[in-house]
Order: sequence, then C-alpha cells, then structure tokens
Amino acid sequence: MNNHLSQLNTDLLNNIRTLLVEGRKQVAQTVNTTMVQTYWQIGRLIVEGEQQGETRAEYGKQVLKSLSVSLTEEFGKGFSVRNLRNMRSFYQAFPNRQTLSADLSWSHYNKLISIENEHARLWYLKEAAEQNWSVRALERQMGTLYYERLLATQAGKHDLQSVLDEAEQNTKPLAVDVKDYLRDPYILDFLNLPSSQVHESELEQALIDNLQKFLLELGKGFAFVERQQRISTDDGDYYIDLVFYNFHLKCFLLIDLKMHKLTHQDVGQMDMYVRMYEEKKRRSDDNPTIGLILCTENNHTVAKYSVLNDSEHLFASKYMMELPSEEELRIQLEKERQLLLARDKNNDDN
Repeated sequence: MNNHLSQLNTDLLNNIRTLLVEGRKQVAQTVNTTMVQTYWQIGRLIVEGEQQGETRAEYGKQVLKSLSVSLTEEFGKGFSVRNLRNMRSFYQAFPNRQTLSADLSWSHYNKLISIENEHARLWYLKEAAEQNWSVRALERQMGTLYYERLLATQAGKHDLQSVLDEAEQNTKPLAVDVKDYLRDPYILDFLNLPSSQVHESELEQALIDNLQKFLLELGKGFAFVERQQRISTDDGDYYIDLVFYNFHLKCFLLIDLKMHKLTHQDVGQMDMYVRMYEEKKRRSDDNPTIGLILCTENNHTVAKYSVLNDSEHLFASKYMMELPSEEELRIQLEKERQLLLARDKNNDDN
C-alpha cells in the first residue's frame, strides 16, 4: 500500500513538474515574442517620427535622448539611447514584420541588425531559427562568414548573381545536394591549437573534445557516429578517423584528417574508404556515402586531375586553426571562387 502511494506521489509530482516546465517555456516564449514585436513597433514610430520632422543628425540625437529620459523615468531600464537606436535599426533592417521569427530573441536581432547585406541578414535569420542557434552560436557563424563560405562553395556551379539569388531562397530548406552541406574552408579556431606542429591524433582528439562546436561548424543535420571506426577486410583492418551521419542527406560522412597539403595518395585512400564503407557498412535505405578529406591546404592540380574532379561523393576542404580577419577571409574566398569558375569553364570547353 505504501509503495503504491509512493508511486502515485512520484507520478503526480512528475506530471505537475512537466506542466510547470512547459508553462514557463510558453510564458517565456510569449514574453520574448511580445518584446520583439513591441521593439519593432517602437523602431517604426521613431523612423516615421524622424521622417516627419527635421532630418539633421543632431536633431535625431536630441530626439532619442529626450525619449530615453522620459521612457526610463516611466518604464525603467531598457530604453537607453543606444537601445532606442537599435530599435530604429531593427525596423530599418526588417521593414516587413512578416519576415521576423518568433523563435529568436531580441538578443538575436541585436546581432542580425549589424549585417549590412540584406541577403545574408535574412539567411542568417532563417538558419538561426531553423537550427535553434543560441546567440553565441549565431555570433560565431557570423564571425566565421558562414554565409560567404556557403556562397563560395556553391560558386563552382553557378555564377555569382545566381548564387545570390539562390541564397535569398535559402529561407527554404537546402536542396538535397551534397555540395550544399560541405564548404571550404572549415574554421577550427575553437580548438585553440597552433597552426603548425600538431599531430593528426592531437587534432582528432581536440575535435572529439569540442564535438558540439565541431558539429556547429560542419553544418545542419550532422550527428557523430564513431572515432577510428574499423573496417575489416581479408587483408587486414582499416580505421577511418571520424564518421558522421547526416539526417537530411540520409548518408554517412567519412572524414580523414591530414596535416599537410592534399596529395593524390590522400584522394586514393579516401576513395578506397568510401568503396569499402559502401560494401560493408552502408544500409540499403542509406544514400551513397560521402568522403571528406580535411587538409591544411588544398591542391588544385590534384583536384583537377584526380577522381575529385568528377566525383559526386569525394571532396577535399581546407581547415584553418586561426580565424583570419574578415577581409583576409573574403579575399581567400574570392580566390577560391575564381579558381572554381575557371575550372568549370575549362571543363565546359573540353
């Protein structure tokens, strides 16, 4: 009898606890949505008020200062001149309220309004909402030029304008195309490792120790499967550095880590791994396995004159241990894009 009552009490407590947790989540979500919508409306009123009055910058500063004093006296914190300026920028960045996501907080939007490129701003907004990025995750993806690297990856099959047009449509799920899920370069600055004198085993261990951040860098839909996964053959055992599974592509991703510039031996090794995995590991309901070689420097000659050139399942990408400046990364991405365009032009000519 006592055991029965004890179980009833436990069940009752758990049910009430579940209700309270869900209720608090809903309250928090409602408060967040209301705050975002209210700040958007405040930004709209400020912009419309400025358009009706004088347009001088000094006049605008005085208006915001006066508003800040009055609103703070009546409603408390949260209405500094800087915050009011952010609300104004919020409305200017997202004039169409229908583009806003209820899943993102005011802190998310404070980051998003700093993005000048409208295509990129809307893309980051949708990705942050769909992938449930925290504010810190959004900040990091912006800092590592996630959007720009995606464009550079896709530039090999589209001209720049069509890529930009396609990126605008990325508020919809990405097409099931392997190239849309891989990019070059990968930024591994979160490992805090030196750029040189690092062994492959150390890099591998660091990635495992920082798996959550590495998954964020890999992109959407990836789940970790195994480290040093063994494949046994009649001639011996082979070990794959890292194995992941992508639930959007419905396939395995094999990663081989290299501490040098890409070589044809690396490509041959990965080709063998993928073929073995297809025969011994892939299930009947999985799509073909992907092989990704992560190296310190790509090799465009190897990429052009090896199976990488026309394979839909073998890829090589550079990784960087330190985050370069935004301008340095933009220059590098542009060089990669030009090389891809030149390579595709040569392929078309042939």
